[in-house]
Amino acid sequence: MSEPSHINAISAIDGRYRSKVEPLADICSELGLMKFRTQVECRWVQFLSDLSGVPELQSLSPEDRVFIDEVANKFDNAAAQRIKHFEATTNHDVKAVEYYVKERFSERASLQPISEWIHFACTSEDINNTAYGLMIKTAINAVLLPQMDKLIGAIDDLAVSQAETPMLSRTHGQTASPTTLGKEMKNVVVRLQRQRKQFAAVEILGKFNGAVGNFNAHLTAYPNVDWSAVSGDFVSSLGLTNNPWTTQIEPHDYIAELFHCLMRFNQVLLDFNRDIWAYISNDYFKQRKVEGETGSSTMPHKINPIDFENSEGNVGMANAMLAHMADKLPVSRWQRDLSDSTVLRNIGTCLGHCSIAYQATVKGLSRLEVNTEVIAEDLAQSWEVLAEPVQTVMRKHGIAEPYEKLKAATRGRRLSAGLFAQLLTELELPESAVEELCHLTPELYIGMAADLARKPTS
Repeated sequence: MSEPSHINAISAIDGRYRSKVEPLADICSELGLMKFRTQVECRWVQFLSDLSGVPELQSLSPEDRVFIDEVANKFDNAAAQRIKHFEATTNHDVKAVEYYVKERFSERASLQPISEWIHFACTSEDINNTAYGLMIKTAINAVLLPQMDKLIGAIDDLAVSQAETPMLSRTHGQTASPTTLGKEMKNVVVRLQRQRKQFAAVEILGKFNGAVGNFNAHLTAYPNVDWSAVSGDFVSSLGLTNNPWTTQIEPHDYIAELFHCLMRFNQVLLDFNRDIWAYISNDYFKQRKVEGETGSSTMPHKINPIDFENSEGNVGMANAMLAHMADKLPVSRWQRDLSDSTVLRNIGTCLGHCSIAYQATVKGLSRLEVNTEVIAEDLAQSWEVLAEPVQTVMRKHGIAEPYEKLKAATRGRRLSAGLFAQLLTELELPESAVEELCHLTPELYIGMAADLARKPTS
């Protein structure tokens, strides 16, 4: 798409952010859908020609098979424009694909006699649902999963490198038991990995069973062929999982499952983006400046956390659309209505917003520098967090009401090293308990955080 076209695009996906979603364009665009439909039509003819129960269609010669492979695989703008030419007359996008494939078959004398086997016993939804299945599978494997893995890897790198960096926790916005920066990053890594695993495990279904899912036309023509088995084998040959029980449409439940997984992955990312934004605001992270880049039109000093904000916004857009599609697509009146058609055409837009969000967070992470001095200073001013280990040790030694005593001594009060030492004296602890606690500092009170940050997750 030319630069003027970018400027004139209505959608931000195809306009401002086009360069970021270019890998999805050939997969999820109208051209991509036409390409996958063409592949299904071609593969069905090839598959039928190998069936002994269909003697009227002779097995294809190696040369004819290669030609059909080229029709299926070498799909370009010219092919897409030719399909649009047919659609201008048919006003039916799948029928236009059928006519395009027939036209291509007419280029070879040996294929002309079998052109009517194209789309044999098919309803448009046989072609459509498998084409969308191939689209979704390709987009997931070629774009989304690699971008998810890059995002998870970037956060995990931060987790490992900062595994031992002590940091003050905040629960309810208040000072809490220390952790390490790396451990907090690892928490996010594990959450994202879990959703990514579920996302990748969802079966992508397809159906190829005729007008209302009963092989009515198939059996009329060839009553002795086990069409249920043939259909299952064909769908499997496309790399999809066969769904034998459908109406005219594959009911899209698997798409809802995929999109719910994506929504959860995105919500974890949203949580992460907001936390990093807050850490930047508190100066726990510095952002590397980029020469020539402007942070504010009026405040020259600013370096804004725009990448995390961009990711947050795109996650919101993606999840709003994913939620609607997951709700809408499994619902279709009786044996089918057409309300799913226009919704399915927005799959690329949903995945595009996801892709932009993942890339933005990775870019933002690449510009971060840990401000260890600020993190350490914040922790050093929060000795009150040691009230927890003190009262725990008091319990160990059988001292009455340890929690209540520490609460009275520390609640709403900021302690220092000196006041902490004084507190140990005031509590009249046994000498052995004082010995256990006197060397404790906030930066040492991190439990197993460093080990957990470094621990492999698989």
